[in-house]
Amino acid sequence: MRHRYTHEQELYIRSNIQGIPYKELAIRFNQKFGTEINTCQLQNFSKRRGLSNGRDTRFPKGYKSPFGWKKGECGSESTQFKNGHTPHSYKPIGTERVSGDGYVEIKVAAPNVWKKRHVLIWEKENGPVPPGHVILFGDGNRRNFDLDNLILVTRKQLGMLNQKGLIQDHADLTRTGIIIADLYGKIAERRKSK
Repeated sequence: MRHRYTHEQELYIRSNIQGIPYKELAIRFNQKFGTEINTCQLQNFSKRRGLSNGRDTRFPKGYKSPFGWKKGECGSESTQFKNGHTPHSYKPIGTERVSGDGYVEIKVAAPNVWKKRHVLIWEKENGPVPPGHVILFGDGNRRNFDLDNLILVTRKQLGMLNQKGLIQDHADLTRTGIIIADLYGKIAERRKSK
């Protein structure tokens, strides 16, 4: 629970914060005011008020690691990647995967550029998808990549299709749903203009 600081408590923090670790200041604060704030609460309060204890916790320039590591090293030579090494998780261009939301994606470039398969199929026949548009599966089946099943719609149309439940299990019915979505959009525009 967030502590509500009184004016007196804020003045105490402002006058005692310099050079004292937040943990120590929290202990002193709790003893003085009989509260139970923790270090994080005190740090967050200080940050919100633009206060700092002035302590720099970074390593000073020229600091030597007690483990003998140099800057940029972590661990021994035997565990570091060698030039030209291919990680075990590498996937070649052309690899397919299924995304978390059920779309089939194809790797199109290295190191990690993926594109939806249905978009690639549509773009191969029609050119790039215009800005503000998406490619929709007409029958709702994300595994049906038939060109007749891929429909170009605006994001506004897609929103209306989803809102009114107009995406059907047949591409022709969904095309009719797009016309109905456009009618709903025109009706909404007319109502707004009145």
